[in-house]
Amino acid sequence: MPVHVTNRTPEQCAQAQLDAYNARDIDAFAAVYAQTIELIALPSGEVFCNGIEDLRVRYGKQFLDHPHLHCRLVSRIVCPPFVIDEEDVSGLRSSGPVHAVATYECRDGMIQRAWFLREEDAQ
Repeated sequence: MPVHVTNRTPEQCAQAQLDAYNARDIDAFAAVYAQTIELIALPSGEVFCNGIEDLRVRYGKQFLDHPHLHCRLVSRIVCPPFVIDEEDVSGLRSSGPVHAVATYECRDGMIQRAWFLREEDAQ
Protein backbone atom coordinates (compact mmCIF):
# COMPACT_ATOMS: atom_id res chain seq x y z
CA MET A 1 0.00 0.00 0.00
CA PRO A 2 1.38 3.47 -0.90
CA VAL A 3 2.62 5.79 1.80
CA HIS A 4 0.18 8.65 2.39
CA VAL A 5 2.12 11.91 2.76
CA THR A 6 -0.35 14.40 4.22
CA ASN A 7 2.11 17.29 4.52
CA ARG A 8 2.99 17.34 0.79
CA THR A 9 1.94 20.63 -0.85
CA PRO A 10 0.06 20.65 -4.17
CA GLU A 11 3.25 21.73 -5.95
CA GLN A 12 5.19 18.90 -4.29
CA CYS A 13 2.50 16.44 -5.43
CA ALA A 14 2.80 17.60 -9.04
CA GLN A 15 6.60 17.49 -8.94
CA ALA A 16 6.74 14.05 -7.27
CA GLN A 17 4.50 12.51 -9.92
CA LEU A 18 6.49 14.22 -12.71
CA ASP A 19 9.78 12.88 -11.30
CA ALA A 20 8.33 9.36 -10.99
CA TYR A 21 6.85 9.56 -14.50
CA ASN A 22 10.24 10.50 -15.96
CA ALA A 23 11.89 7.68 -14.01
CA ARG A 24 9.13 5.35 -15.27
CA ASP A 25 8.75 4.17 -11.66
CA ILE A 26 5.18 2.93 -11.32
CA ASP A 27 5.37 2.48 -7.54
CA ALA A 28 6.62 6.02 -6.89
CA PHE A 29 4.15 7.36 -9.47
CA ALA A 30 1.13 5.62 -7.93
CA ALA A 31 2.20 6.67 -4.43
CA VAL A 32 1.31 10.29 -5.23
CA TYR A 33 -2.28 9.47 -6.24
CA ALA A 34 -5.31 8.85 -4.01
CA GLN A 35 -6.87 5.39 -4.04
CA THR A 36 -9.98 6.91 -5.66
CA ILE A 37 -8.07 8.84 -8.35
CA GLU A 38 -9.98 9.95 -11.43
CA LEU A 39 -8.14 10.96 -14.59
CA ILE A 40 -10.31 12.94 -16.98
CA ALA A 41 -9.76 13.72 -20.67
CA LEU A 42 -10.61 17.20 -21.89
CA PRO A 43 -12.53 18.45 -23.70
CA SER A 44 -14.75 15.32 -23.66
CA GLY A 45 -14.90 14.96 -19.88
CA GLU A 46 -14.41 11.19 -20.22
CA VAL A 47 -12.98 9.50 -17.13
CA PHE A 48 -10.25 7.35 -18.68
CA CYS A 49 -8.78 6.07 -15.45
CA ASN A 50 -10.78 5.31 -12.32
CA GLY A 51 -9.00 4.17 -9.15
CA ILE A 52 -5.42 3.40 -8.23
CA GLU A 53 -5.37 -0.11 -9.71
CA ASP A 54 -6.54 1.22 -13.06
CA LEU A 55 -3.80 3.88 -12.88
CA ARG A 56 -1.14 1.26 -12.07
CA VAL A 57 -2.17 -0.93 -15.02
CA ARG A 58 -2.46 1.94 -17.53
CA TYR A 59 0.77 3.72 -16.62
CA GLY A 60 2.71 0.56 -15.82
CA LYS A 61 2.08 -0.59 -19.40
CA GLN A 62 2.92 2.85 -20.79
CA PHE A 63 6.23 2.91 -18.89
CA LEU A 64 7.13 -0.55 -20.24
CA ASP A 65 6.01 0.14 -23.81
CA HIS A 66 7.78 3.51 -24.11
CA PRO A 67 11.33 3.26 -22.74
CA HIS A 68 12.22 6.79 -23.91
CA LEU A 69 9.16 8.42 -22.35
CA HIS A 70 9.96 11.83 -20.90
CA CYS A 71 7.84 14.78 -19.82
CA ARG A 72 9.40 18.25 -19.99
CA LEU A 73 7.71 20.84 -17.82
CA VAL A 74 7.18 24.01 -19.88
CA SER A 75 5.41 26.04 -17.20
CA ARG A 76 3.57 25.58 -13.92
CA ILE A 77 0.81 27.55 -12.22
CA VAL A 78 0.07 26.82 -8.57
CA CYS A 79 -3.31 27.91 -7.21
CA PRO A 80 -3.92 25.55 -4.26
CA PRO A 81 -5.37 23.01 -4.24
CA PHE A 82 -4.76 23.01 -8.03
CA VAL A 83 -1.57 22.80 -10.06
CA ILE A 84 -1.61 23.40 -13.80
CA ASP A 85 1.35 22.05 -15.77
CA GLU A 86 2.06 22.78 -19.41
CA GLU A 87 4.12 19.88 -20.74
CA ASP A 88 5.87 18.47 -23.76
CA VAL A 89 5.85 14.66 -23.65
CA SER A 90 8.35 12.84 -25.84
CA GLY A 91 8.68 9.13 -26.49
CA LEU A 92 4.94 8.48 -26.94
CA ARG A 93 4.75 8.81 -30.72
CA SER A 94 7.29 8.80 -33.53
CA SER A 95 6.07 12.11 -35.01
CA GLY A 96 7.43 14.14 -32.08
CA PRO A 97 6.47 15.45 -28.67
CA VAL A 98 2.89 15.77 -27.48
CA HIS A 99 2.04 19.23 -26.17
CA ALA A 100 -0.34 18.88 -23.21
CA VAL A 101 -1.81 20.61 -20.19
CA ALA A 102 -2.41 18.70 -16.96
CA THR A 103 -4.43 20.07 -14.07
CA TYR A 104 -4.02 18.29 -10.73
CA GLU A 105 -6.38 18.64 -7.77
CA CYS A 106 -4.27 17.92 -4.70
CA ARG A 107 -5.71 17.46 -1.22
CA ASP A 108 -4.26 15.80 1.88
CA GLY A 109 -0.89 15.40 0.16
CA MET A 110 -2.31 13.32 -2.73
CA ILE A 111 -3.58 13.94 -6.24
CA GLN A 112 -7.33 13.34 -6.05
CA ARG A 113 -8.33 14.15 -9.65
CA ALA A 114 -6.53 15.25 -12.80
CA TRP A 115 -7.63 16.64 -16.13
CA PHE A 116 -5.59 16.33 -19.33
CA LEU A 117 -5.80 18.30 -22.55
CA ARG A 118 -3.58 17.11 -25.41
CA GLU A 119 -2.66 19.18 -28.43
CA GLU A 120 -4.21 16.82 -30.97
CA ASP A 121 -7.49 16.76 -29.01
CA ALA A 122 -7.86 20.55 -29.06
CA GLN A 123 -8.50 20.98 -32.77
